[in-house]
Amino acid sequence: MPQPRLTDSCWSRPRSVRRELLPAPRPSPQANNSSPLGSISGSEIALAALQRPLPDTMRLSVLRQLAWRPVVLAAKQGGKKKSCGPRKLPLLRPATGCPAVLLPHRGICCTWDRLEKQQVTGSGGVQSSAARQIIESSRKALNLLEREHPTFKPTLSIVQTGEDDLGQEMIRNIAEEIGLNILHICLPHDYTENEIIKEIVKLNENPKIHGLLLRLCKESYTSKILNAVKPGKDVNGATDFNLARLMHGEMHECVVPPTASAVIKLLEELACATLEGKKVLLLGVQGPLEVSLQCLLQRKGAITMSCLWKTKQLQTMLHDADMVVVGSTKPKEIPLTWMTPEMTTVDCSHDILWGQNASGEQPVKHNDHTLGEAVGQLAVVLCMQNLVKISERWIRAQQYKNWNLRCLKLQPLSPVPSDIEISRGQSPKAIDVLAREIGLLADEIEIYGQTKAKVCLSLLERLKDQPDGKYVLVAGITPTPLGEGKSTVTIGLVQALTGHLKVNSFACLRQPSQGPTFGVKGGAAGGGYAQVIPMEEFNLHLTGDIHAITAANNLLAAAIDARILHENTQSDKALYNRLVPLVHGERKFSTIQLARIKRLGITKMDPDILTADEINRFVRLDIDTSTITWQRVIDTNDRFLRKITVGQASTEKGFSRQTRFDIAVASEIMAILALTSGLSDMKERMGKIVVANDKKGEPVTAEDLGVTGALTVLMKDAIKPTLMQTLEGTPVFVHAGPFANIAHGNSSVLADKIALKLVGKEGFVVTEAGFGADIGMEKFFNIKCRASGLVPSVVVLVATVRALKMHGGGPNVTAGAPLKKEYTDENLKLVSDGCSNLRKQIEIAQQFGVPVVVALNVFRVGKVSRPLHVLSVLVQHPASLLLK
Repeated sequence: MPQPRLTDSCWSRPRSVRRELLPAPRPSPQANNSSPLGSISGSEIALAALQRPLPDTMRLSVLRQLAWRPVVLAAKQGGKKKSCGPRKLPLLRPATGCPAVLLPHRGICCTWDRLEKQQVTGSGGVQSSAARQIIESSRKALNLLEREHPTFKPTLSIVQTGEDDLGQEMIRNIAEEIGLNILHICLPHDYTENEIIKEIVKLNENPKIHGLLLRLCKESYTSKILNAVKPGKDVNGATDFNLARLMHGEMHECVVPPTASAVIKLLEELACATLEGKKVLLLGVQGPLEVSLQCLLQRKGAITMSCLWKTKQLQTMLHDADMVVVGSTKPKEIPLTWMTPEMTTVDCSHDILWGQNASGEQPVKHNDHTLGEAVGQLAVVLCMQNLVKISERWIRAQQYKNWNLRCLKLQPLSPVPSDIEISRGQSPKAIDVLAREIGLLADEIEIYGQTKAKVCLSLLERLKDQPDGKYVLVAGITPTPLGEGKSTVTIGLVQALTGHLKVNSFACLRQPSQGPTFGVKGGAAGGGYAQVIPMEEFNLHLTGDIHAITAANNLLAAAIDARILHENTQSDKALYNRLVPLVHGERKFSTIQLARIKRLGITKMDPDILTADEINRFVRLDIDTSTITWQRVIDTNDRFLRKITVGQASTEKGFSRQTRFDIAVASEIMAILALTSGLSDMKERMGKIVVANDKKGEPVTAEDLGVTGALTVLMKDAIKPTLMQTLEGTPVFVHAGPFANIAHGNSSVLADKIALKLVGKEGFVVTEAGFGADIGMEKFFNIKCRASGLVPSVVVLVATVRALKMHGGGPNVTAGAPLKKEYTDENLKLVSDGCSNLRKQIEIAQQFGVPVVVALNVFRVGKVSRPLHVLSVLVQHPASLLLK
């Protein structure tokens, strides 16, 4: 396809002028395009396209085309000066006696002659005043950071392929002078793209690494490798993310490429004036450096143009240029006479930051005096400054952020639709948006679909100095079989606080079991216009925590029966060979086996010197099958599994026994999940689980069976709370779901602790205790508060007229059956008599020294429950006040 001829408009104008040049004129069919020298390069076309507003999905693809497409530009037609002859410039050659570490350094000169007469200062020291000022300012900024954060030390990781040490000494010296740490990782020269990316990803995930610099061979600088670097750690500013921000003018957010910044500083110094109106030729400059130089020069008001050395109209282009930035080694056939004496040239063809082989040429040294500073030296200093700035941003990101929550609008209908209709009628926010609004960092969430995410426990360490918010417990009077709306009031309360009073608040709920969900009770997402959404995801599977508990529980059950079978069918020696096998001719005890050896009172650590009696004690648990208390579990109401016989297959050799299945949430592992403070604590707690007694009456634990490591691995994701949202877009943590009649009946300690940090000092965390106050609330205070060290500020006690009437002598309430007329008609006597239950629950809460607020949850007859935002505050004698 014919391309437009190069005209004067091919020079990239400042931003105010560039828009007048777009769109580019359509090419004339008569244009002579027999040679590529008469055409606009792909780089120029891409730059023009980038200056128009583009969809987000298109910007980076165009940017990458610009960064890596070879450029060939023709110069302005009709140049005034001609070549003075065919004389060629001699091949640039290295000088003698220059330290090897400084070989890549290139300098600046004011004429083409001086391009060959540059000198580098010795021992990697930086002589320029500009570099010295940057070093001093960076050191002062770092000292201020370390004064406020004494344990913080910025670390730069350098990933290098091959054994090229050129430039490493300079980088280390400057980093040491500023006070930065350097981690140098040298990879084999033949590492593949995927292997290099794998190393980069490891460094991205390492919180102790704050900056990442790639020094690779030329062939390794692929788009995929460059963009594998996390933008927040990209000290060289070479990722598409940083380049896009630079192009859009977001200078305070992006990382400016240090080599480009160094070139601009040197051009300004050599110009002795502003760069506005100067014509700058980028000669042999490609990749991210070309993109960044184009952007920075245009912001300075300069007119830019790019071309390669082999461009046939190079002489004319050099004649028109006021300044030249050289990005690759000059071929020997280019004549010296093409240059004008007034031309200013900056050579960055051997960039230290990118490695010796970045240009594919050997380094060049010079003997004569250099005017100005070395690009490589200044670029290294600016790279270190970038690391300090990145560290400042990282520290700011770790600090507590005020919420910027956008609540969702509700449009209540009358009559009130069903819960599922209300849930599906609301469009939830994307969960990553909600996470950002409440101050979570991108690496602190693990997204599961669009509406739920796991929150990492590292947040507790990040916000350890943040004061906790206020802790609110929602409990209820003794409920009817239909439930009285504790979850509904919990959700309604946080929606009122955050959505209407603009106070930070978090709801913390238990994850519902599929047993009650598919049984009498139904879902547990709340009701009416106070729900967690999406309701289906909340009630079914969620992020698989209960399934992880099921897997861990049943693994332990399987280990019990397998151990009994092996002990009944094998000798001590055979068991010992299974438990402590020979690996490469050597036996070794595992950590968990060493713990068992210690508990048995055996002091020998060498598996080969145990006596026969010691081996017998070590390998045999001698479980008494009649004392086994650990059952298998399933998260379904399956009544036919309440009593079963296992071991009837022929492979079990007749060792059968009777056992049963429990509901999954009845597992002790569920209770451990709700009370644990971290992964190591959970492992320790699971190791202490007693599964049976041995024939001597001593307890047998999960640690004796050697499976605690496996149990912990199965639970490594389940330990993280799940983030969801209410109908009004306020945050909810869903985590753990122990029943109150089996365990303590409360959501997890971890969810509450994380939420208390996130809401801030003036915020509220509203958590719920299961069943009635005489069981769930008492266990909350006696078990959960003792385990967590948290004390609630207030108890919200939920009551309903329906429950008060039943406790006052009304007929039984049966799930699935219509309510009797005593519940649908006014009956003050039943309500008055039922207040004795409410009085007792209030007294229980006050025994723990916590004030009580009674919330009356009102039902609309024949419809789903809907809480009214009316709270009756009962302080000294609440029961008598209510009776009046």
